[in-house]
Amino acid sequence: MSESVWDYPRPPRVEPLRHVARVEFDGVTVARSGSALRVLETSHPPTIYFPRADVRLESLKPSRGMTLCEWKGRASYFDIAGEHRTAASAAWTYAYPRPAYHAIKDYIAFYPGRVDACFIDHERVSAQPGDFYGGWITAGIEGPYKGSAGTSRW
Repeated sequence: MSESVWDYPRPPRVEPLRHVARVEFDGVTVARSGSALRVLETSHPPTIYFPRADVRLESLKPSRGMTLCEWKGRASYFDIAGEHRTAASAAWTYAYPRPAYHAIKDYIAFYPGRVDACFIDHERVSAQPGDFYGGWITAGIEGPYKGSAGTSRW
């Protein structure tokens, strides 16, 4: 069964993932959860949010900078520090999301394009185009997706 990102709502909806999600970096499983949440927003592949308890927090180092989402609020970022290398601003969290998004408070999301691999169950995901959004693309997610050149005004 496939889903079109154009059927996703605006403002975004938060719902349980109902699969096991995993993030790999520098030979380590940085996050693995059967209790992750996904955020669905028009024109975007789902973004996956992991409960803090399912993340190797010792691998995360606060990084500089913040962004503001019109729906969720202010995001702060983490570098992922591996044994041999670091992924800059590869994860983010909403410590104080707006009330409608309280479900993702203190959950941590990862950019698939900034880590070695992300999986939903046994399927390796692709990263959403561009460098701003953190959507996870699987075989069941249909675009076109916002993020690549020329889509900023969608």
